[in-house]
Amino acid sequence: MIRRGSTLERSLLLKFMQRTYQDLFPNKDFSHLEQTVKQYFSSDTPLWWVEEEGEQGEQGEQGDKGTRGQGDKGNNYTQFPIPNSQFPIACLWVGNAIDQVQGNRHAHIFILYVVPEHRRRGIGTALMRYVENWAIQRGDRQIGLQVFQSNKPALNLYNQLGYQTQSLWMVKFLSAEK
Repeated sequence: MIRRGSTLERSLLLKFMQRTYQDLFPNKDFSHLEQTVKQYFSSDTPLWWVEEEGEQGEQGEQGDKGTRGQGDKGNNYTQFPIPNSQFPIACLWVGNAIDQVQGNRHAHIFILYVVPEHRRRGIGTALMRYVENWAIQRGDRQIGLQVFQSNKPALNLYNQLGYQTQSLWMVKFLSAEK
């Protein structure tokens, strides 16, 4: 079930952000992400959670792709078949960006995270399709995201969904010593 989050869920969003980075870089401290959430999380940057329903039998009819409901048309929930739990099993946090070539506002995915034991079940794909429909409804012409080059499963997902590299983010580490 996809549920629209609220700004009151700041600490849960932070936990999910820290977990996604710890999955990729296990021996690092990501306490600094609190500042990112503090600075960018607002009612203008929507958050969605995937939660399991209390009972399997309550899920209703399922579509071909395993999802029901598209976009954010007043429903807070989109359903798809997953097992039971009390804690969100995935999240999607989206902000706004400006296309530097065209000057148009568009959706930018800050984080898409599915807890490891629930991966490879179509949840990431369902969330991506959900946010694409949401972005289309609000008039966006593209969606941007940033992904680590080492995150092969995420790269595979985005490539399968038709995302293409538009630019490369390059960094050079500088020494503080002189």
